[in-house]
Amino acid sequence: MEPKDINFAAMPGTAVNVVTKPAEFFQAMPKTGGFLEPLVFVVIMGLISGIIQAILNMVGLGYGRGMMGGFGMILFMPIAFAVGSFIGAAILFVIWKLMGSQEDYETAYRCCAYLAALSPITSILGYIPYAGIVINMAIMAYYTVAASIHVHGIPSQKAWLVFGLLALIIALLGLSAQYRGRQMAARMGGWSGIDRQSADDFRKAVREGDADEMRKQAEKMAREVEQQRRLQEQED
Repeated sequence: MEPKDINFAAMPGTAVNVVTKPAEFFQAMPKTGGFLEPLVFVVIMGLISGIIQAILNMVGLGYGRGMMGGFGMILFMPIAFAVGSFIGAAILFVIWKLMGSQEDYETAYRCCAYLAALSPITSILGYIPYAGIVINMAIMAYYTVAASIHVHGIPSQKAWLVFGLLALIIALLGLSAQYRGRQMAARMGGWSGIDRQSADDFRKAVREGDADEMRKQAEKMAREVEQQRRLQEQED
C-alpha cells in the first residue's frame, strides 16, 4: 500500500468501531494488506494520547512538568506507540501461536495496532489511583479476547482463561508498583519539608552573621537527618 492510498478520513470511524463494536470490527478486519495503514493508525492514536497527556500535565495531573513536559509527551507518544506496536504484536503473536492460532505476524500486528484505539480512554483512566489500573487491564482483556475469538479462531473459554489471567497478573504488579511509588513519594515529601525549613533557618543565620545560630541550625539538621534515617530503617 502506498501512503496516498491510506484513507485518513475513515480512521476516526475505525477507532469508534473498535471501541463500540469490537466483535463486528474484528470479524470484518482484513487479515492482510500491509503494515503501513495500521502503523499510521497507531501513530495517530499515539498523538491523541500525547495531547491528552499534555493537557493533563498543564493542569497539574500528568506525570510531566508544566507546558514543556506536555509538549514533550506530544512528540514522544507517537514514537513510543509505533515502536511498542511491533513489540506488542510480537508478544501477542507468540501467545496466540501457543494457543493454537494459524495466523501470521502481520495479522497479529493488525490486531495489536487497532487495539490502540483504546489508548485515549486508558490514558485518562490511568490517572485514577489504583482503580484505573484494574479497569484498564479489564478493558484490554475484553478487547484482546474479542480479537482472539473473531480473528484467530480461539475458543472463548480458552481466550478468557489466558488473557484474563495475564490481565490479573499485570494488574497486581501495577497495583504493587503504584503503592510503593506513593509510599516513596510521601516519604520524600516529608524529607523535603524538613530539609527546606531547616535550610531556610540556616540561610537566615548566615545572612545575619550569627555563628552561634548557624551552629545550632547545623546540629538541628544533622539530628533530623539521623531521625529520618532511623525511621526508614525501622520501616524497611
